[in-house]
Amino acid sequence: MKNETDLRVLVVDDTILYRKVVTDVLNELPGVVVVGTAHNGKAALGKIANLKPDLLILDIEMPEMDGLEVLRRLARDAPTVGAIILSTLTQKSGDTTIKAMQLGAFDFIPKPQTRTLKENRIELKKAIIPMIKGFSRLREVRKILRGKKNNAAVGATPARNIPSGGGAMTKQPAFIHLTPKCKIVAIGVSTGGPVALNRFLTELPVDLGIPLLIAQHMPPVFTQSLASNLDRHCAITVKEAEDGEIIAPNTAYIAPGGKQMKVADHVFKNAKIIRITHDPPENGCAPSADYLFRSVAEHFDGNATGVIMTGMGSDGTSGLQQMKNRGAFIIAQDETSSVVYGMAKKPVEMGIVDIVTPLKMMAEQIRRTVPGGLKT
Repeated sequence: MKNETDLRVLVVDDTILYRKVVTDVLNELPGVVVVGTAHNGKAALGKIANLKPDLLILDIEMPEMDGLEVLRRLARDAPTVGAIILSTLTQKSGDTTIKAMQLGAFDFIPKPQTRTLKENRIELKKAIIPMIKGFSRLREVRKILRGKKNNAAVGATPARNIPSGGGAMTKQPAFIHLTPKCKIVAIGVSTGGPVALNRFLTELPVDLGIPLLIAQHMPPVFTQSLASNLDRHCAITVKEAEDGEIIAPNTAYIAPGGKQMKVADHVFKNAKIIRITHDPPENGCAPSADYLFRSVAEHFDGNATGVIMTGMGSDGTSGLQQMKNRGAFIIAQDETSSVVYGMAKKPVEMGIVDIVTPLKMMAEQIRRTVPGGLKT
């Protein structure tokens, strides 16, 4: 039986097969109602006023009007309607998908490329269930936050002052005392990551003096597109990490999608290198933040900063605990500025985190942990 709390979804794809597969999968999910389908972006926009969807499952490459133009129109005419992108695993689609994220898409799902229709349905269902759950939570949180807008906290918050039961925070000092000693920053991020990374990496100076290692949950191809896009906008160098390369300062290394990234000692030089491995996923993730954080803890002890940001799930918690045990400083993105407050939530509740910060203050908080990082 349908009710007012159901998530209303419009499926938009120029391929009949995918419209059917996606619709069939969504119809199996409780609390989800497929209100219609459309064969391209123009048709979708024409149906939004009558069907009143909460969410579009949106193909990115379509004739007449593609997914990017739909996102631009949504931002202007229907800003409360969300979108999850369907994308093929090609370099062109990777670049386009990153643009879609910057235009406001909640997240993306690679179109399954398995041999049979049954296998495609299984793969799609496995990918879409956590996306739908994440978007539904975001919708609920935004309703709550809109009601508390006038009481929202301003500035970063020492984690020890956060109410254990959630709820509105009181205004707290923006900084806590620390002695800068960071030689490397390790970052774990997932849903909402491309936009979040762009917003704070662009604020880091070219002479920051330390490297950054980033585990962004993404499949192959897309991390290369993400790195290239960020590099065009940042003062520091941003690149997809390569196996065996020496870790250099003023560079952000993004773990390749579908693989794991860790730190290792150079055999001959007094330097650290990156190792890219085919080790299995952790917490269902490759790259995994836990995998990265453990190696940073091992090789840098307390001379590191761990950062946990927007994203679904709990990947990163155990690795942050190991970093914290070695004396690292831990920063978490706050709930209000997170697309999904999942990855950061558990470390905050466990007391691992030193400071919780809105995204707009992330760069400054990181710079404060770096010797000379706030020089003018």
